Amino acid sequence: MTALFPVPTWFVGCGNMAGAMVDGWRSAGVDLSSAVVIRPSGTPVQAIRTVTRPADAGNPPAMVVLGIKPQKLDEVAPELAPWVTSKTVGLRDRFRNARAIVRAMPNLPVAVRRGVVALYSGDAGDSLRSQLSQLFQVLGFVSWTASEAEFAGIGAVAGAGPAYVARFVDALAKAGVRRGLDEGIARTVALETVLGTGWMAAATQESMDAIARRVASPNGTTEAGLAVLDRDHVLDELIGVAIEAAARRGAELAAEARGRSLA
Repeated sequence: MTALFPVPTWFVGCGNMAGAMVDGWRSAGVDLSSAVVIRPSGTPVQAIRTVTRPADAGNPPAMVVLGIKPQKLDEVAPELAPWVTSKTVGLRDRFRNARAIVRAMPNLPVAVRRGVVALYSGDAGDSLRSQLSQLFQVLGFVSWTASEAEFAGIGAVAGAGPAYVARFVDALAKAGVRRGLDEGIARTVALETVLGTGWMAAATQESMDAIARRVASPNGTTEAGLAVLDRDHVLDELIGVAIEAAARRGAELAAEARGRSLA
């Protein structure tokens, strides 16, 4: 695939989420030859040159992908800042010379190119937005957000969502085991049921309620189960509380990061 990355691109850190994006780009055949990973451990990343410090990375970056935890920013920024120039897409208070600051919130399924990526920037121009859209669309659904609040909202739903879906699949499988199914069969049946339902909904654009009603015959077995889930909106309330907890913790971490930057 034609190179999509600004040349050169530095990945500063390459943990679970940045690594998932790299996996997705690699599986799509994206040219990663101009990229370099900087990680103190020196642990190699497949198909990308890996170094332990910015001084060994080569030419100043056209784009920096910060794949680190917010708590690590104070440690990383001083060493990285001298390499960030007016040509670099890189956090404004830490990298004052950067051309633009773009925040990206991917979720784990970007590794298999079925992810969600929220993007937010207060200073990226149309050309840069178009370039980054092409880059991230390889990984799944991309949404440029109009505000920090919208960005955080997508992060709370899509970022945490795979964990909650995984718990639901696991619960569905356990219910199958309780009905006498072999554990492996129950797990596969549960996973394929969720995968197939999501795929069908994406293909047909039917609402979730419409799909539920198609499955549920009047006074039938499915309707009996739906009556439990729908009673007092118990499922909606449960997921809402979980998302609220994730969003609240995200806000706490952001406040902690801002506090450290002012210290």
